Amino acid sequence: MGPLKGLRVLDLTSVLMGPFATQTMGDLGAEVIKVESPDGDVIRQIGPARNPGMGPLFLNTNRSKRSIALDLKQPAGREALLRLAIEADIVISNIRPQAMTRLGLAYEDFEKINSRIIYAQLVGFDLKGPYAERPAYDDLIQGGACLAYSFSRAGCRPAYVPTAVADRFVGIAAVNAVLAAVIERENSGRGQKIEIPMYETMVALVLGDHLSGLTFDPPLDSGGYSRHLSPDRRPYKTSDGYICALIYNDGQWERFFRAIERPSQSDSRFASFASRMANIDEVYAELGRIMLTKTTAEWLLLFQQADVPAMPMHSFESVLEDPHLAATGFFRTVEHPSEGTLRSMAFPVRFSRSDATTDRLAPQLGEHGHEILAQAGFAPTEIEQMRASGALCTPL
Repeated sequence: MGPLKGLRVLDLTSVLMGPFATQTMGDLGAEVIKVESPDGDVIRQIGPARNPGMGPLFLNTNRSKRSIALDLKQPAGREALLRLAIEADIVISNIRPQAMTRLGLAYEDFEKINSRIIYAQLVGFDLKGPYAERPAYDDLIQGGACLAYSFSRAGCRPAYVPTAVADRFVGIAAVNAVLAAVIERENSGRGQKIEIPMYETMVALVLGDHLSGLTFDPPLDSGGYSRHLSPDRRPYKTSDGYICALIYNDGQWERFFRAIERPSQSDSRFASFASRMANIDEVYAELGRIMLTKTTAEWLLLFQQADVPAMPMHSFESVLEDPHLAATGFFRTVEHPSEGTLRSMAFPVRFSRSDATTDRLAPQLGEHGHEILAQAGFAPTEIEQMRASGALCTPL
């Protein structure tokens, strides 16, 4: 019963970027139909699983959806999708545009039957550029968008952020774009095609911080936000572990020095915001040496008493026991009809009247195919013919 109740989404996406976007819309109340190939979304196969095709990445990126498995290469499968689109608001796909055109599923094919359809294409690169037809994956986009390089500027080997940050951020950008088009349609009465490119979206994200002196023509420096690129901007080692702390403004530094009984003006490098930024590498290195003098628990208490921002450095396991997340009910235990007891994460945004819900758990491949087609007006004989031909695949 979330704020997007009433929106119908045909989800032709796979892996992470698109499914994360459509899961978000589903959590917010949209009716999402996940259209899979007979082989299913490849992400079903990744990670430990109790049953084939129901791995954790799939489970955590495909809740709030129903699944239908159609062979879109068969005329009956294609026609079924187009019939479903007559009553849909949104079609979202990360299939390459050339492949969608070959299948007869370009924007123009949907517009003919539904002029209000919003057709969102998640693509690797802006389709007007020379990279348009290249495949794109999170790792490649991180490299092209300067994320890997940023590690080298910080004194490390070039590296990828160890999470699918491009897929997930661009997924959220796609939600923003689709909902903007929904609002525009309320004024114009017409749908439109949207292209959401991974590369350009991530370049804008990274260079928002790091364009720096390259903002100017001629350049004032070689780019890069010095605080983010400091070699010692990392969790601080304590006497028995690690802690994450950010002493940022003048008041926080004053309270920190008072708490450790050190004169705040004894070192000019710490005297003001400007001087700390000018000497950020030395400031962070000195702070690293100070952090070694106490345990993590002692520092957390000291920072809390001094009203200085700090957090423990959680592991994948310890975060499950975080007292704040426990108090807010972020993690909960649910019973999946085929996968048994699972840990689920709440939708993080709260609404005062139309809150999001995550009660519909990730579906088995083609689990709702018969139901979806019947609700769309397909006769039982049509559904059976599609099943017999392989255009529709249903669970055994």
